[in-house]
Amino acid sequence: MAGMKDGIIKRGNLWYFVIRVKDPLTGKSKPKWVGGFATKDEAEEQRDEARVAARRGEFVDRSDISVALYLADWLGAHALEVRPATLSGYRQMIENYVIPNIGNMRLQQIRPMTLTKLYVDLLDHGGKDGKPLSRRTVNYVHATLRKALNDAVQVEGILPSNPALRAKKPKSKGHSQAPDVWDAAQLRLFLGLVKDHQWFPLYRLAAYSGARRGELLALRWSDVDWTGKSIRIRASAGLVENQRLEGSTKSGRERRVSLDDVTLAALKAHRKEQMKNQAVAGDAWEDTGLVFVNGLGKPIYPTAPTQRLAKTIEEYTEANDAKPKATRGPSLPHIRFHDLRHVHATLLLKAGVPVHVVAARLGHADPSVTLRVYAHVIPEQAAEVADRFANLVDEDHEGADEHGDETEEGR
Repeated sequence: MAGMKDGIIKRGNLWYFVIRVKDPLTGKSKPKWVGGFATKDEAEEQRDEARVAARRGEFVDRSDISVALYLADWLGAHALEVRPATLSGYRQMIENYVIPNIGNMRLQQIRPMTLTKLYVDLLDHGGKDGKPLSRRTVNYVHATLRKALNDAVQVEGILPSNPALRAKKPKSKGHSQAPDVWDAAQLRLFLGLVKDHQWFPLYRLAAYSGARRGELLALRWSDVDWTGKSIRIRASAGLVENQRLEGSTKSGRERRVSLDDVTLAALKAHRKEQMKNQAVAGDAWEDTGLVFVNGLGKPIYPTAPTQRLAKTIEEYTEANDAKPKATRGPSLPHIRFHDLRHVHATLLLKAGVPVHVVAARLGHADPSVTLRVYAHVIPEQAAEVADRFANLVDEDHEGADEHGDETEEGR
């Protein structure tokens, strides 16, 4: 064809290329025209990638769909497949950080370097008022894009490969995802500070069960097994656009978590107090069956216990710092409500509880998740293994020697 060179030709103001693509039905190759490129360089780049994809059997037709339009369709398709809180998280990452930066780009133009640059820009000035965005949030943006673009490859067939898999995501600061948390003494201190508060049973249950906040706020009295001394965790509650919604647990599975007698006693006392409130409220009481409700039986606002926890820590710290150094109590570092779960897991692992047992309590589908999150705790236990083994063997050996000596003397 006149004007064509290396499979590339210009028609009007746009550039086109042609490659041979094997028909999956007949197995015969046939020419495939792809066009609409603004520059020759862009056409050549796309041609080279198309040739490689064609040889691998991964060639896809050109699509003009933008990143913003594809992600909007993707969110709509996922509305019925994931928990409301998860969908809300995806939407927040996409609308706040992805669309403002690369939303106008054509989806098939996205390269690994495009996403790497996006992550760098977000880390530098992607937050409110141009402030740096946290590494954790940027990693969440990456995880959202990785899932969405994977569906563009495997479900929609409009990308030959997932560029997010080859993008350089922000490196974690260390090997553990879990933050520094309270030790046993600090947990006791906090529980002592809130022992007379209405949400003491909630804080106690969170720390002594390892359950997530949403799981506890969806807990019903019918889920409490007083005889079996356990709770059944089968749902989770959260806020989506300021509306309380309930869904399945994060893993989608139910689990039972055993409780100690003191925690059960705290729940029983809480139940009695709730029944008193119900009697006072009368017809105004809303019978939700939930364990944690307000004075009228309605679900409590999910962020309220978190705010109260932060306020308690702040008040204690201010009062403690105001004392002379010699009379100050122990420090109480700021943690989130969710970190009570980390306290539970960390203390259990340090006490030598097997990882698979801790994983079951936390609701991790695979103990490897627990190992990854709490990797910083495991070496502390591993360091003690050699001494424990030596002590066991040496004690038995010493006992045998003593017995042997006695036998010799007896002879």
